[in-house]
Amino acid sequence: MTSAIKLFVGLGNPGDKYTATRHNAGFWWVDLIAEQSNSQLSMDAKMFGITGKLNPSNDKWLLKPTTFMNASGKSVAAMANYYKIKPAEILVIHDELDLPAGQTKLKFGGGHGGHNGLRDIHAALGTKDYWRLRVGIDHPGDKHAVVNYVLKAPTKDEQKAIDDSLYDSSKVIDALMNGDFDKAMLALHTKK
Repeated sequence: MTSAIKLFVGLGNPGDKYTATRHNAGFWWVDLIAEQSNSQLSMDAKMFGITGKLNPSNDKWLLKPTTFMNASGKSVAAMANYYKIKPAEILVIHDELDLPAGQTKLKFGGGHGGHNGLRDIHAALGTKDYWRLRVGIDHPGDKHAVVNYVLKAPTKDEQKAIDDSLYDSSKVIDALMNGDFDKAMLALHTKK
């Protein structure tokens, strides 16, 4: 498992109505990386998403599926198949209810934890063996409140914590592109 990441997929829902919602934390991460690396993102209908080469590389890609969360796998599989990217070379960045706002965790494989975006990616790739960057958004405390919660904007304090965690996790992108996952995990999982 020494693959380096070639495809960075931020999960979210397209449209202005969802831009500021917790469910779009993955989109926020990709936007931040594109801004930091001066990478151009544009709509690619064949890939069912907004895509772009990650500057200055030739074989690393950014993707924001525009299929809506529950059909994210269609877009991920399209990119992976077209560019011959293996599941182990994919990092999916997504909102995570089981982590407090302000925390990010990197992990390989595992279940989808009820996350519909991950569930669809599992099905589309035919495996759960890909990398995930879990962006903490906190839990509303009641499982019946989850759908409403993820489709609402974070509070000001939560947004600041999430933005800080996105910025901190953006600093490990070189380690991820080099396949140095231990280094990336150490940086992310060790609180200063």
